[in-house]
Amino acid sequence: MGAVRLELKLTSQSEWIKIFDPRDWTVFVPSEPPCAKGEQIRLDLDVGGWLVTLRGTAVGQRENPSGVVVALGGSERDKINYLNGFVRGGLLNLRERRRLPIRLQVTYGAVEGPAKTFTKDINEEGLFLFTDNPLPETSQVHMLVAVPGKAQPLSLMGKVSHTITDADDEPPGMGIVFVLDGPQKAQLEASIKELEQLISEGKLPRTALE
Repeated sequence: MGAVRLELKLTSQSEWIKIFDPRDWTVFVPSEPPCAKGEQIRLDLDVGGWLVTLRGTAVGQRENPSGVVVALGGSERDKINYLNGFVRGGLLNLRERRRLPIRLQVTYGAVEGPAKTFTKDINEEGLFLFTDNPLPETSQVHMLVAVPGKAQPLSLMGKVSHTITDADDEPPGMGIVFVLDGPQKAQLEASIKELEQLISEGKLPRTALE
C-alpha cells in the first residue's frame, strides 16, 4: 500500500515553528478527514516558497482544527535541519558549510563499472550517495553530477570518507569528500551557490526535492 500524499502550504516561515515539535520530530498537518494511525505519509511542503518532500508515519489525530500528527523518519533529518536553519534565516545567509538536502543524479565509478544513483545531500566539501554497495573507505571515486539547468554534469573526484550499510538504521550509502583542483573547486562552489538560490526562491525542480 502506497503512502498517503498530503500537501501543506505555509504562507510564512514562522508558521513552521508552530506545527513542528523538535522534541519528538513530529509535525501537525491539517487534514480532512484525518489519516489513520500507522499510515505512511508523504508530505509535500511549501514553506514560504521553499519546497520539500517529507516522509513519515501518522501517529495521532487532532480536532479543531482537524488534522494528523506525523512522526518524521530518521532519513528526513538533514532536510529538517536545513529547513530549521532556513526558517531561522541563518543557513542561507551565513557562509556555513551547510548540506543542501537535494536529490541530484550521479554516475560514478563502481567496482562493477559505471553506476547511477542519487545524492542525499551536497555542499562544497562533499556529498552523500545512496547505494546498496558502497565502495571501501578511502577509495578514490570519479563522479558526474547532473545539476538542474546545466547542459553538462559536474565532473568531480573524491574519496570515500564513511559508509552506511543495511545493518545501520539509515538508508545505505557512502559519504564522499571532494578532492578537487582549483578550477573544479571554483565550478563546484558556483554551482552550490546557484542551487541554494534556487532553493530559496522555490524554483528547484520537484524531482530534486524528493
